[in-house]
Amino acid sequence: MSDMATTAGGNGSTRNWTFLTNHGHVLLAIARNPTARLRDVADEVGVTERAAQAIVADLEAGGYLRRTRVGRRNEYTVNPSGHFRHPAEADRQVGDLLALFTTEQAERRTPDQAGRQGPGGHAPGQAGRDAG
Repeated sequence: MSDMATTAGGNGSTRNWTFLTNHGHVLLAIARNPTARLRDVADEVGVTERAAQAIVADLEAGGYLRRTRVGRRNEYTVNPSGHFRHPAEADRQVGDLLALFTTEQAERRTPDQAGRQGPGGHAPGQAGRDAG
């Protein structure tokens, strides 16, 4: 998992945080690889295998995914029409989030975004920043 953002606490400590919950990260990991072992999902998300199992159980109970036994492995089917649980986003489907994070980078770029590149293929204001 990549570095998390940190925020200085009031007592001089730092707190790590991300915009997505572990439930969101597990759902995305499974959407990207529906036949992944939970051990691998847990490693990708940065949680224990037991925590990943509990999260998958929550997601199944909520109707966000379905587990099917295929031989000795599980295969997961994500339900993209499930709605977000928080009232602020309850009118949106999780498929919107999945589409945002599971498509290839090249496919996500719109023609408008491609046209806004500056010199050297950088976005405006980014040219030369990585030159050393």
